[in-house]
Amino acid sequence: MNLLIKSVTPIWLLAAVGAVLVGVLSHAGQYFVMLPVVLGVIVILTFVVQLGLSRPEGFVDRVAASIAGAMVILAAATLVLL
Repeated sequence: MNLLIKSVTPIWLLAAVGAVLVGVLSHAGQYFVMLPVVLGVIVILTFVVQLGLSRPEGFVDRVAASIAGAMVILAAATLVLL
């Protein structure tokens, strides 16, 4: 399996889990406060995972794919929670 897929998929899954948890546990109106917090945690976790791989080739592509995918997932969650 490609390193891009292996390192990006867990981040996307965590973004989806975070979005579901925000939808279930947050009170009405707090969705828009908590979803950016989830995105911030995802960005930090992305760098932790990618720097932990110790593979410099493709670093920018992996980080961009992780964060862009998480943003799409959280944008979809925002639309659902509206």
